[in-house]
Amino acid sequence: MLLDSKIRGSRVYQTVFFMPVMLSLALIGIIWQLMYSQDDGLINNVLGTANTNAAIDWFGNSNVNLWAALIAATWRHAGYIMVLYLAGLKGVDPSIKEAASLDGANGRQTFFRVVFPAMAATNVIIVVITVIESLRAFDIVYVINHGTNGLELLSVLVVQYLVGETQVIGIGSAFAVVLLVISLVPIVIYLSRTFRTKE
Repeated sequence: MLLDSKIRGSRVYQTVFFMPVMLSLALIGIIWQLMYSQDDGLINNVLGTANTNAAIDWFGNSNVNLWAALIAATWRHAGYIMVLYLAGLKGVDPSIKEAASLDGANGRQTFFRVVFPAMAATNVIIVVITVIESLRAFDIVYVINHGTNGLELLSVLVVQYLVGETQVIGIGSAFAVVLLVISLVPIVIYLSRTFRTKE
């Protein structure tokens, strides 16, 4: 909403948000390795715990490494979602915002009760894309710690069992089928909703 509200320098902010989208997930993993490194990482240096026993092992600790990977992937993915939401906001009829303000709704109420529901189609598309992106996430966790120690995502398990050292074609194929079925759920929901709307 802020980026859509013609604030000064909004184009610059949009560019900054979108820049990570142009980077590969492997490069994103390397960047966040520099952020999360236990000894020389930016975060531990900012916290003042670098090269001490109190330094957080962001990748080695299975209690936090999934959250660390999620933050890194979100940083990369947020720019794409921003573009979709900006497009959705452009499609909202300005008259319904004016009607809401005339009825005494403040900015927060206007967004959550009028604008956000009006972007239902955009919200569905974003959910579908986000689910699919999360299921195919492989590069970032493989760069972080080869998809081990709490980062055994479905995509990582498929690769490990099909082409890895512990090659078991049957198990790898089973994981691939599970991944396919889970991927189909949001796609089917989106398509059924789209065709129902057209009818």
